[in-house]
Amino acid sequence: MATTPAKRPRCYFLYALAPEGTTMRAANDAINELIGDTALPLAIFHDHFLDRPGGIAVFHAASGAEIETLDDGIARHLHGWRVETRPLIFSHSPAAFDEQIAYTLRTYRNEDWAILQTLKRPADGNPAREAETGLEN
Repeated sequence: MATTPAKRPRCYFLYALAPEGTTMRAANDAINELIGDTALPLAIFHDHFLDRPGGIAVFHAASGAEIETLDDGIARHLHGWRVETRPLIFSHSPAAFDEQIAYTLRTYRNEDWAILQTLKRPADGNPAREAETGLEN
């Protein structure tokens, strides 16, 4: 798998599905190892899927060389997975990714990102158990 390199620094969206038979815990551990690998471009966002072993991440790559390290890291941490990576248009830095969130909320939903960031996360459910089992509770 080769990520399409951009001409200038930008964020890359990663979508990854684990091979059949992979447990939720093993898939989540693999993604966490990928995003925690300090030899790779900076991971600025990630989450895991509830309904299938896998997840998403956003990395910021400042150069073509960093894209190559991302491809190497994906091959090392997510061997055998179905993985797609795509360069993003507006998110050319971590700050621009954050601004794109604010822009989307403001422009399309009339919401204020700064206010939404102050809201308390709901206490219902057990995210750790959901990550382990893939079952919503």
